[in-house]
Amino acid sequence: MEREKTNVESFDLDHTKVTAPYVRLAGVKAGRNGDEVYKYDIRLKQPNKEHMDMPALHSLEHLSADIIRNYSDNIVDFSPMGCQTGFYVSLINHNDYDDLLTILEKTFTDVTKATAVPACNEVQCGWAASHSLEGAQTLAQEFLAKRDEWPIVFAE
Repeated sequence: MEREKTNVESFDLDHTKVTAPYVRLAGVKAGRNGDEVYKYDIRLKQPNKEHMDMPALHSLEHLSADIIRNYSDNIVDFSPMGCQTGFYVSLINHNDYDDLLTILEKTFTDVTKATAVPACNEVQCGWAASHSLEGAQTLAQEFLAKRDEWPIVFAE
């Protein structure tokens, strides 16, 4: 059965064919002035088989969104997927896949060493009660443990 193409790249991805964890280029947008934004799918959990629990995901998002900017000035955004299986990271004018993997490795390594979740309060966060530093660190450790699998998106 052929599916109708949508306006959202990730909706057109066959989630039954991917093998998490992985890091893949999900799209490139060119701006009017020549800038390019590269959007990557950072998948930690196997779609429709497992997911991150919300407090751990939320804390990993806070930690990673803050820490990743220590390693690149090209970061536009680091945000969670609603399906709770991964994140998107967007970079401007930076299309070096291997460098991104290094940036992610350094970011997640720093997450495992963190002593607190940044902006984990009612002034800076919309759901400050929903955080787990330990959960975020476990997710980061699991992702790092499979570093050699990150470039493999589809099972053979």
